[in-house]
Amino acid sequence: MRNCIRPDARSIPMVVPYAGGILAGQGMLVGAFFGVAASDAAQNATVECETRGEFELPKDPAQAISAGARVFWDDTNRRITTTATGNFQVGIATMAAAASDATVRVMLARVPASGA
Repeated sequence: MRNCIRPDARSIPMVVPYAGGILAGQGMLVGAFFGVAASDAAQNATVECETRGEFELPKDPAQAISAGARVFWDDTNRRITTTATGNFQVGIATMAAAASDATVRVMLARVPASGA
């Protein structure tokens, strides 16, 4: 099909919105797109971001997260949380993480708001 730009759409180029830039492996949110940066990039630079897959991402240090929990991106603090209000849903926790853990494993996926 000649109008297909990215057949697998696994990654997309995104412009870094954060002052101070981003490091490879960090999550970032641009509009309704969430991705994990494939390389380091400065603010306003374009970086290729993975939009599918399982990643280990920083989490809210006050929260324990159970395997299978819906998780959200807290863009202000640039970390995973289970708090939906004011945050952007990015996927599902693939392993449990204790409150004392710095990271949680997340399968990037947009899932329905209710179990449908």
